Parts: sequence; structure tokens; C-alpha cells
Amino acid sequence: MKSAVTTVVAAADAAGRFPSMSDFEAVKGSFDRASSRMKAAEKLSSGIDKVTADAVDAVYGKGSYEQANKDKCARDIHHYLRLINYCLVTGGTGPLDEWGIAGMREVIRAQVLPTAAYIEAFTHIRDRVCVPRDMDEQSATEFKGLLDYLINALS
Repeated sequence: MKSAVTTVVAAADAAGRFPSMSDFEAVKGSFDRASSRMKAAEKLSSGIDKVTADAVDAVYGKGSYEQANKDKCARDIHHYLRLINYCLVTGGTGPLDEWGIAGMREVIRAQVLPTAAYIEAFTHIRDRVCVPRDMDEQSATEFKGLLDYLINALS
């Protein structure tokens, strides 16, 4: 699985060199943010059902999408949020890359689900994160960064 450490080692290996000091600084930065990522992961895991329901209700409450897809969308959003939770714990985008982006995008297309609904839902989640009500500033930055990563991948 891709993490900050494996990413640095793989990049150095691909370039045929040992990791440099700047590579080690990048890994150290990831370790320094680990506490904030864990706080964000804890907050997300404790409220994942509520976050999912709120996002789905916000998107499907407007009447822009077929209500028949609402349950499938909720299932998928919950799955993506679990993957984001794993990313917060690992410190990298590996879980999203390996299990979420390519594979789920194909599932969404195969089931003829509106990708725009997912993008709206994740944008809603990102924009609803409140500091300090939900989490501290650095934790929110880590969480929102992963949401942005996913939004961009689905776009």
C-alpha cells in the first residue's frame, strides 16, 4: 500500500538513487502530521454514518438526481469515506488509489450512476467541516486535502 514512506522509497528507487535529505524531510513532515491525521480519522469514524446521510440528503434533497439511485450513492459515499479514513491513518493516498478511484469509478459508470452527485456530496462534506467544532485546523486540512484529491479524481 502506498504511504509517505513507500512513495519516497519507490521514487528514489525508480530514479536509481538512494533517498535524499529532502526525501527524508518529506517523510518527517508526514510523521509530524500523523497526530492530526489520527484525530481527523477518529472524528470521521465516529460520525461517518451521519456525514454520509447529511451529504446524500443535501445532494438528493434538491431533486436533481433520480431518487432510485440514492441508496447506491449512500453506499458508495460511505465506502469512499472509509477509504479516506484509511488514507488518514496510513498518511498516503494508497487506499483511495488502489481500492477507490479506478475501481469505483468503473462501478459508478457501469451502474449508470451520476458522477456529479458524488462530486457534489464530497464537496458538501468538505465545505461543512468546521474548525474547531468538528476538528482542529491541521486535522481539517488533512481531511479536506483527501476530499479534494478524491473530487479531482472523480472529475
